[in-house]
Amino acid sequence: MLQATNLTKKYGDLSVLKGVNLSIAAGEVVSIVGSSGAGKTSLLQLLGTLEKPDSGNISIDGVNPFELSAQKLARFRNTSIGFIFQFHQLLPEFTALENAIIPALIKGDSQAEAEKKALALFDLLGISARAKHRPSELSGGEQQRAAVARALINSPKVIFADEPSGNLDSQSSQELHQLFFDLRDQFNHTFVIVTHNETLANMADRKLVMKDGIILD
Repeated sequence: MLQATNLTKKYGDLSVLKGVNLSIAAGEVVSIVGSSGAGKTSLLQLLGTLEKPDSGNISIDGVNPFELSAQKLARFRNTSIGFIFQFHQLLPEFTALENAIIPALIKGDSQAEAEKKALALFDLLGISARAKHRPSELSGGEQQRAAVARALINSPKVIFADEPSGNLDSQSSQELHQLFFDLRDQFNHTFVIVTHNETLANMADRKLVMKDGIILD
């Protein structure tokens, strides 16, 4: 599902990725760990096509996203990739449901179609009763579940999560972690998770350790 070959990335004189190679199968849950500054978030940004590598190649389900035009890359990112961040990034003026349907509307779904998909996800995620509430009216765990629904609404091939439980209490973190594996088991989603949470990291099918811009063998 995901292949990266000899990825490098510099910011000014600082080399943050120094030839990263990895291969991730469809339906696999992979965690990436390492100390701050190891290059984890930079790697996730490249894999998620938010930034381009200085050198090296990325393939997602057989597609090299950086060979696409800007318009086709935006379309590919919208339909094939989901993002979950440490802070939910929900728009405060919109309800949870309105936040969740945004990627589907961008894709071209009608509002009715988008809401039907979102409500099905809300039911699966256990937040149906909170659909019409704004983010400020939700608990941290509910906010993050709404963000998960937004990430999943277009049935992406890969979901990238950057410290997804870093802003949650221990109970909400545990529930979110289990949710990822339940989703994988039900829909065969592929998850790549950057985390400092050892419990989540150790639950993954594989744990990759980064140090000084490379993945250790």
